[in-house]
Amino acid sequence: MAGLSSSLFSFGVILVALGFAAHVGHAVMLANGRRLLPVLSTAPRPAYAGVVTGSFVAAQERAAAGGDDPSTSSSPLSRAALGLSVVGWLALGAAMLLRAYVVGRGPWGNMFEFSVAFSFSMIGGYLFLQRRYPIRTIGFLPLGVALAMLLYASSLPSDIKPLVPALQNAPLLTIHVGMAVLSYGIFAASCAAGVGYLIQGQKDRFSWLPGHRVLDEVAYRAVIIGFPIFATMIILGSWWASIAWSRYWGWDPKETAALVTWLIYAVYLHARNQRSWAGLPAALLLVVGFGMVLVTYSGSLWFSGLHAYSGL
Repeated sequence: MAGLSSSLFSFGVILVALGFAAHVGHAVMLANGRRLLPVLSTAPRPAYAGVVTGSFVAAQERAAAGGDDPSTSSSPLSRAALGLSVVGWLALGAAMLLRAYVVGRGPWGNMFEFSVAFSFSMIGGYLFLQRRYPIRTIGFLPLGVALAMLLYASSLPSDIKPLVPALQNAPLLTIHVGMAVLSYGIFAASCAAGVGYLIQGQKDRFSWLPGHRVLDEVAYRAVIIGFPIFATMIILGSWWASIAWSRYWGWDPKETAALVTWLIYAVYLHARNQRSWAGLPAALLLVVGFGMVLVTYSGSLWFSGLHAYSGL
């Protein structure tokens, strides 16, 4: 089982790398003005039809009717990019399921497992959102970060060892860390949209990128989903800390980083609805917030603390 899991992991990494390269190629093709398969009025209804309503859908339907929105263009390369990403994501998921069966808990008890799960969640968040929004031209951003994380995971020890005593709580480990993995992946998608917004600007400088309103909507929807999951993760972590270390909060570096991350996204949700902070300042907060997510993820490597589970 463990050997098959490792093989599926390697296969998944290769497919994600190919999907990333194809996404880059698709974005470059559109940036150069080459559209192999323009959007026509006879195209099938998009996945967001019936899910998203209002001015966004109206704008997309107008673009489809006129074929004047390169960011929604499809091509054999874009379909290959999506297909490779989906199969790679499924291979990583299968590898995680097999490892979970072997270890009898959620497959995120050390830094190798957590890095793989983080990448899996990141790719999944992008795949989910691209079904509802025309963001495939920025797909190389979350896929690139996920690929870097997978390559880093490949350099870590992957052998199965007993967990440290504080982590020997299979239900809480599975739920608490699973929520962290899920929220991190969703925040990665919001960061990608934020970076796209910063590049695009409020005047939509590049026709091949999604419009700034679409990017803002994607980022906001992602944070709305990820924020309560992240908050619940912190609450469960506090409960677990009281069981493992006899205190709810001890300002451990990882705890502190998680709290700062939560505060940044709380500020973002407030700022986005304020005229003076909407737009570019809110997008910058998304980038800063995901930077803190990465600090929270890697805190045990840089700072000594009770969350020392990396196995390094």
